[in-house]
Amino acid sequence: MKDKFWGILICFLLAVPSWILGQQFPIIGGAVIAILAGMVITMFWQDKGKAGTGINWTSKFILQAAVVFLGFGMNLSIVIRTGFESLPIIISTIAISLIIAWVLHKTMNISKNAATLVGVGSSICGGSAIAAAAPVINADNDEVAQSVSVIFFFNAMAALFFPLLGTLVGFDTTSGYAFGIFAGTAINDTSSVTAAAATWDSMFGLGSATLDQAVTVKLTRALAIIPITLGLAILVARSEKKADGQNNFSLKRAFPMFILYFVLASVFTTVCLNFGVSVETFQPLKELAKFFIIMAMGAIGLNSNLPKLIKTGGRPLLLGLCCWVGITLVSLAMQHIMGIW
Repeated sequence: MKDKFWGILICFLLAVPSWILGQQFPIIGGAVIAILAGMVITMFWQDKGKAGTGINWTSKFILQAAVVFLGFGMNLSIVIRTGFESLPIIISTIAISLIIAWVLHKTMNISKNAATLVGVGSSICGGSAIAAAAPVINADNDEVAQSVSVIFFFNAMAALFFPLLGTLVGFDTTSGYAFGIFAGTAINDTSSVTAAAATWDSMFGLGSATLDQAVTVKLTRALAIIPITLGLAILVARSEKKADGQNNFSLKRAFPMFILYFVLASVFTTVCLNFGVSVETFQPLKELAKFFIIMAMGAIGLNSNLPKLIKTGGRPLLLGLCCWVGITLVSLAMQHIMGIW
């Protein structure tokens, strides 16, 4: 670890003020602040010297550790019990986002990795899904930075405009049920889900009914990280096998082990909560997961090329818009078909 120390320390020092600012501005979030700060810093500090090794290590392994610690925020029994009704909507929104990302990757000549990250991030849980998928598909720092920036933009838009959209389409204002499902299935990042749901609660005096529903649906949706990353790992391994012409595919080698640890952390949390352990016991680990994501995003920002991202950012932004519109329309359509509104 000696050769990585300075790079890790720099990422940590960048993450601390980003985390504090993220607490003050939750719609933006510490991860976005860190990645933007890293991009600006690297414009003036291009030769990282001895720090480069640690920065690269943070962007990969700290990112994977963050996903593992996210598992400590999952109570699988509650998620499965209360999220069952929203499952058809969740599956439909994830499917449409991935289909749109795949089609536009072909037609708009967008990098396969960038399109995958935007599609996965839009459909599952924003930065957390990107954090899980990026190492599996071997995405580079610019692709991760670009996808996070796209996801952030539409997160902010959703938090601001979805409560207005909910009133326009005629969601029940005496209950937070319909809008909670809508926010939980159509907004990707937890911070924006909570912001939109809390706004709906305050608009119609519903206490925390909408927020509770939205967060539960959001947690159910987050479980899609597991099959999606496994599927991506298998696809990547098969494409590499095809490229080198050898029939040496191995599920064991393709399997991303940090996803297994994420599942084990979720199971451990669920068992403990069922035996009476307080949910607050796991709060520090959940906060550590968020901090690790901020650290990793700072490292990715330090390794990114901001002028290049600005120059090439138009098409990924359009891709994100198409995914966002597709998810929103499918969520509304599915709720209407199911008689929720």
